[in-house]
Amino acid sequence: MKKYPDHIVWDEVTQKFHANILPYASNVAGPKIEIEDVSLFKQRGVNKIETIFNTEYNELVTRYNELVNQMNLNQVIYNSSYNFEPIVGETYHLYRKQDNKTFLSIISPAEWNQEHIVSVMLCSNLKWERVDI
Repeated sequence: MKKYPDHIVWDEVTQKFHANILPYASNVAGPKIEIEDVSLFKQRGVNKIETIFNTEYNELVTRYNELVNQMNLNQVIYNSSYNFEPIVGETYHLYRKQDNKTFLSIISPAEWNQEHIVSVMLCSNLKWERVDI
């Protein structure tokens, strides 16, 4: 087997010269191969994706906090005392007694002098939601 100099493009497998099919220059007179600078592209991509992830994260944190607040409200309402079965869609009012126990009533805060905590409505999924009165 004949040994060719390094600048000669010879394929040992096919036993042919293949400089004409290479995607790059194979001789010293060929154009200079320069690697593109992709750092600006990468930096823009990192900045954009960071913004997207931070936005999604903040939305998740906000949603999580809303769920925790809803859960706490429902726990307080379901743990309070009441002697009636609440009707879906009706507005009820949570009050605090002298002994710090809570109770649910249909009487609005304007109708009597009790420590009012929150007004709520029972939804069809049996979840209590805060109502502004």
